[in-house]
Amino acid sequence: MSDIRHSFLRRDALSAAKEVLYHLDIYLSSQLQNASLSIGDKGCTELLEEFILQVPKERNCQPKRLNSLQELQLLEIMCNYFQEQSKDSVRQVMFSTIFIPQGNKADDSRMALLGKLVSMAVAVCRVPVLECAATWLQRTPAVYCMRLAKTLVEDYCSLLPGSIQRLKQIFSTSSRFCCQFITAVTALYDLSSDDLVPPNDLLEMVVSWIFEDPRLILIIFLNTPITPNLPIGFLELTPITGLIRWCVKAPLAYKRRKKSSLANGATSGKMVKESTVSMDSDCHALYSKLHLSVLQVLMLLQVHLTEKNLYGRLGLVLFDHVVSLVEEINRLSEELNPLNVAQEMELSLDRLAQALQVAMASGALLCSRDNLRTVCSRLPHNNLLQLVISGPVQQPSHAALPPGFYPHIHTPPLAYPGLPTHPVQTFIPGMTFPYRPIH
Repeated sequence: MSDIRHSFLRRDALSAAKEVLYHLDIYLSSQLQNASLSIGDKGCTELLEEFILQVPKERNCQPKRLNSLQELQLLEIMCNYFQEQSKDSVRQVMFSTIFIPQGNKADDSRMALLGKLVSMAVAVCRVPVLECAATWLQRTPAVYCMRLAKTLVEDYCSLLPGSIQRLKQIFSTSSRFCCQFITAVTALYDLSSDDLVPPNDLLEMVVSWIFEDPRLILIIFLNTPITPNLPIGFLELTPITGLIRWCVKAPLAYKRRKKSSLANGATSGKMVKESTVSMDSDCHALYSKLHLSVLQVLMLLQVHLTEKNLYGRLGLVLFDHVVSLVEEINRLSEELNPLNVAQEMELSLDRLAQALQVAMASGALLCSRDNLRTVCSRLPHNNLLQLVISGPVQQPSHAALPPGFYPHIHTPPLAYPGLPTHPVQTFIPGMTFPYRPIH
């Protein structure tokens, strides 16, 4: 590699970068054929860091910097390379060799170039680049995935109004990338602060994608060999947990944001205030639509988990994340004063209860009701949530009850005294709908 390096040093920056790509392609292709590939090959890594990422090998050496035009030309060359390389295995290995973080000083340059390359691929619809990026998002620690997601959101939701349409169009060309992108943005925008509330354009796009095809968020799960023990620190297999967090926390998070705006005087004008109310109303409708789609996806999971022989063995909604979500709701409640957010809290807890019930019924959430009861006991009282965490009391089979009958719940809500039970009566003769008469 040293002879090759010296020949590159005599070239200008752009020419050297092109030659590195050419030689890496030949080298990695031959290694794949010989089944002796090592993605962490030191020689390859040093060449691409020095001549593509412009990180000098010697400490006192000044790197050859690409100007803006040369950088754009390099991005075009890379886009065309991945588009024209016919072997997917070579494309994937090349992409990983260039962009998998190495834990060194070149990682900032690596992430900057990756963000620009993927942003260009979205703009000019280079599907092979997006497919490679989807695989990269699966194999890279979540902290780097969120950095890439933030770059794309800034490019398409902040810098140029209306450019979100370009990003929205990739739904029909690279569903794997869309799924991974949703997982990354739900991890990034966790609504823990006003700055981490998803931009309205991003929210509308994600909801439109999922509402049009709810199975989109299961694509990685359905097409990836899975073991019950998933690696820690990487993106989850699906964005389900992040989407549940969005739906549950949204009423309280937007109330907090409105409170902050009022405190800062941002909504002092009548027109601005009306605009903010209208915008929040639109967002709340989108979250309701999203919540329905998430519940529909959860209902599909029992079949898919059973097909993969993972039912009861793999929880796609982790109990630890439920615990964290409950803690976040409590913090929001204390921050906003429960007396002022009764309506928002009721909506948040209703959505939480529905998501928990359907997730447990489908096998996506693996936990006992006792554990769930312990965690949720910290939350304000909510009738629907109490029904979910109490669970049904198993009754003796009754000939008059149809198969699959779900009996009413006798267990009293937590922190409430037990009430005397009444005999089950029939509202209309001949019907088996049990109820308790009011006396």
